[in-house]
Amino acid sequence: MAFEANFGYMKKDSELFGERLKQALVDAGYEVRPVVLEREFNQRYWGRSVSVQAVRKWLYGNAVPNQDKLQVIAEWLNVDPHWLRFGETLAGSVQQQRQRWDAKMTPQERQLVERFMQLPSHKRKLVGQLFLALLDE
Repeated sequence: MAFEANFGYMKKDSELFGERLKQALVDAGYEVRPVVLEREFNQRYWGRSVSVQAVRKWLYGNAVPNQDKLQVIAEWLNVDPHWLRFGETLAGSVQQQRQRWDAKMTPQERQLVERFMQLPSHKRKLVGQLFLALLDE
């Protein structure tokens, strides 16, 4: 927790997370508005959609999302997930992690991912749900 000089008030972890989330949104060129965060997050997240009220809690420091949601936010905003959650950066940035993942792909796999990313967001979400359903069998 961070210490604030005014009256010894210590900010909660969730409040500090909210500040970092706002900064990441601004740095990525997005408006700091719950409806923007909700729309952009739900287009990228393959699980159950989140509400505007839930993302409002993230933005204003009342809650921190689960790790799976945090990973999606960090990847979307191109920030280190550990920094987003805790305010610290671990060795190896998001970009370095992406390069390692991409390096292991065959040209055919890379082309498949590129074509997948060209789909409209609702179709990407549908393909993701189908993929997860197949994994559950």
